[in-house]
Amino acid sequence: MIDILFDVIGMSGTGLVVGAFFMLQLGKANPESLTYNVMNLSGAILLLISLCYNFNLASFVIEIFWIAASLIGLYKYFKAKQSTATA
Repeated sequence: MIDILFDVIGMSGTGLVVGAFFMLQLGKANPESLTYNVMNLSGAILLLISLCYNFNLASFVIEIFWIAASLIGLYKYFKAKQSTATA
């Protein structure tokens, strides 16, 4: 039963990351948007959680970088939003 739970968590993460990428490729998302970066961050976190049960070093490392990239994107998003609010 616990196997299924972690599979569902991992597949949900995969859906979010791949969904964000497809939205970007179809022109439905902007790489600087809140939605795109939150989808990537959430997906990477869910994948990281699933990797805690079924560990794979290569996948773990790429998810850490994916989280870092998403956090940078969110930082830039909020920084740009703050600068337009004060201008």
